[in-house]
Amino acid sequence: MRCDKKDLLLYAVTDRTWLGEKTLYEQVEEALKGGATFVQLREKELDTEDFLKEAREIKELCSRYHVPFVINDNVEIARIADADGVHVGQSDMETGNVRALLGNDKIIGVSAQTVEQAVLAEKRGADYLGVGAVFPTGSKADADDVSLKTLKEICDAVQIPVIAIGGIGKHNIMQLKGNGCCGIAVISAIFAAEDIRTAAAELRSMAEKMVE
Repeated sequence: MRCDKKDLLLYAVTDRTWLGEKTLYEQVEEALKGGATFVQLREKELDTEDFLKEAREIKELCSRYHVPFVINDNVEIARIADADGVHVGQSDMETGNVRALLGNDKIIGVSAQTVEQAVLAEKRGADYLGVGAVFPTGSKADADDVSLKTLKEICDAVQIPVIAIGGIGKHNIMQLKGNGCCGIAVISAIFAAEDIRTAAAELRSMAEKMVE
């Protein structure tokens, strides 16, 4: 299963920082009910056994909603859980090696901050690019800033879909209009919200206007 541009419109990245009363599974289901079109499971602390169990459960949930499901960074978990794919950063495994491990039918997303990184990732077989941080963000302390000018240059330089990530919310999403990206990846704008379903629905509606 490879991804379509429309699948990337509202890309929800999980973060257990804001779990509160709900389980991660419940939060993801709320995001899906609100209109999330893609889910990335991002876990930095879980041990392998718990990560794998969670990956299998959320994969099954996303399948029911017909939404692509990928794992952040961990190619092995993605392979064993039979996720739809994986998203890797510049310091993670090289795209060609990921493709060799996962096969041709899986989605591979790659983070890029420069035109050179973007072009190389496309050449090596990436299906889409995540570009950012386009706005200041608290979710990823190591995220380098990417100007909106660079975002547009990346979109112009590659044929594969590009999504913007980093500090995106209702207050600034429309600043991305006209840059060529086909969607937004968000973490706190969905998962830190008191009402996740409503937050996702509002962002989905604005994302549709942003890509028009």
